[in-house]
Amino acid sequence: MNKAEARELVWKDLRKVALPDSRFHFDFNNYIPDFEGSDQATLRLRALDSYQQAKTIFITPDNCVEQLREQAIYDGKQQFVTTYGVSRGIFELAPDAIPTGQAPLAALLDRMETIGLPVSLQALHQRNTKFDLLVTGASAVSRTGLRFGKGHGFFDIEWAVFFEMGLVDVNTPVIAFVHDCQVTDVELEVSPFDTVCDLIVTPTQVISVANPHKPTTGILWNSLQPGMMEDISLLSELKTLTNPEGKTD
Repeated sequence: MNKAEARELVWKDLRKVALPDSRFHFDFNNYIPDFEGSDQATLRLRALDSYQQAKTIFITPDNCVEQLREQAIYDGKQQFVTTYGVSRGIFELAPDAIPTGQAPLAALLDRMETIGLPVSLQALHQRNTKFDLLVTGASAVSRTGLRFGKGHGFFDIEWAVFFEMGLVDVNTPVIAFVHDCQVTDVELEVSPFDTVCDLIVTPTQVISVANPHKPTTGILWNSLQPGMMEDISLLSELKTLTNPEGKTD
């Protein structure tokens, strides 16, 4: 079974517990949904040592982690979130910069860009920023920690960019935040580009993954799909920073 087939299998059950998106309804090809019990999953995640000890965290712009993004503000975490589709880069949600009472709005993708602060890869590098923890939603995740999203490869691209910039390393923990029905026993071959999660958090359980694989290849420019350079702002910025002469691999 390939990833596309595994997604379709999981989505049949996910539709029973997923919350519709205001724009995409139940079209899971375009978004990763919030789900019934995400509040319980949030409590489980916040109780983890990896979260409690983290000072700086990266959280994906998925619907299911909206409550976590809000709670991270209350918990005093220095938080970074990419925009939907990674089209407009990264925004910083610094707890001391969020106006009183604005945390629920700052956690929303439609308001994050007006309340948070845009931050460049160069600025993060100059500040010697290190992500202590990454949290991502998923369309599905295997019990061996292999996550797959909507099929666009955004999270794997984010990891590769962050790795090249020194924001993460192979020891940086990654948590998949999903409903129990999104955890699948389907086994898929791990590619060199797949970022395997250390932990899987659901409303009812926390699953630890043994020996999670973390890619160290960075961005392979010649392997990018057509249009990615134009659509994903982090790629063009990274290209300028690491290869200013525009040489190809």
